[in-house]
Amino acid sequence: MPPAAPPQSGARRGDGPAGASAPARPEPLPLHRLAIPARDQLPSFAIGSFETIGPLSLASFPHRHTFYEVVHVTEGGGAHVVDFAEEPLRPPHLCVITPGQVHFWQQVQGVQGRVVLFTDEFLIPHPDDRDALHALAARPWLHLAGEDADAVAYLVGEMHREYLRRETGFISVLQSYLHILLTRAVRLLDARPPQGGTSRAVVVAQRFTRLLGINGPADTSVRAYAARVGVSVSYLNEVVKEVTGSTPGQLIRQAQALEAKRLLGRTGLTVAQVARQLGFADPAYFCRFFRRETGVSPGEFRRSVGGNHHNRRTESIEGPDSPG
Repeated sequence: MPPAAPPQSGARRGDGPAGASAPARPEPLPLHRLAIPARDQLPSFAIGSFETIGPLSLASFPHRHTFYEVVHVTEGGGAHVVDFAEEPLRPPHLCVITPGQVHFWQQVQGVQGRVVLFTDEFLIPHPDDRDALHALAARPWLHLAGEDADAVAYLVGEMHREYLRRETGFISVLQSYLHILLTRAVRLLDARPPQGGTSRAVVVAQRFTRLLGINGPADTSVRAYAARVGVSVSYLNEVVKEVTGSTPGQLIRQAQALEAKRLLGRTGLTVAQVARQLGFADPAYFCRFFRRETGVSPGEFRRSVGGNHHNRRTESIEGPDSPG
């Protein structure tokens, strides 16, 4: 069977809430949806080189995805920015971006490797892979060396070959290869645990940070997280502080501040709108919270990142004729 055509490029923004006579709203940060041509048998998965996936695989402007992205960089220079954290490229490395994270590339040159794109639908046979993806996204710069680098390169290469050949049962083979890749990557994380803490403490702290990565700042209750992890509030406070150096409350506030940065720096929402979206009833209290957490006011932060990019028009990974 001949290889299927790579995903096509087009323009797409996320749809707002339904409603009649709604006032005009600021455009959000560019939100890319995964769209593959209708003739393709895999509407929820794509893999290819940076060139075949399309120019937006190395987009230099901040944007979000509705899908997961696993990037295997084997050559090149420049930097990759995920949630305002910049990391110089030092190939080979593996990077995971989850839906909702803000990322972009800076001054890249000669970047080689492969990009794997997929939605939650593709994870149905291995639902626990969602936890693995969020754990990897929390520590996205997984540098590879020696046998680990060879193993990751082999797995990603085999996924690409299966995708191109389309032989009998290739979808389940792709799902299995992805599961193995994520399992191996999490093992590498586990082999490099945060300093301090007993093994159980590390496991509990990792469960908490994974949940925080999944939920974001939506849930601000330490008690609720302790219940989900299955430990007492006091024990959660103790082990998270021991392993990460910060209390659960501090990490939750950091997650709130990070989401505020995303919205302030890369959307046209007003400060009051950002405050409401993060659950702050009083914009003035939100401003005090933001200054306490970041050292600057919301307005100062917005100016420091050069305004917003919400009016940018560019092609997306989504195809132009894909269904709305």
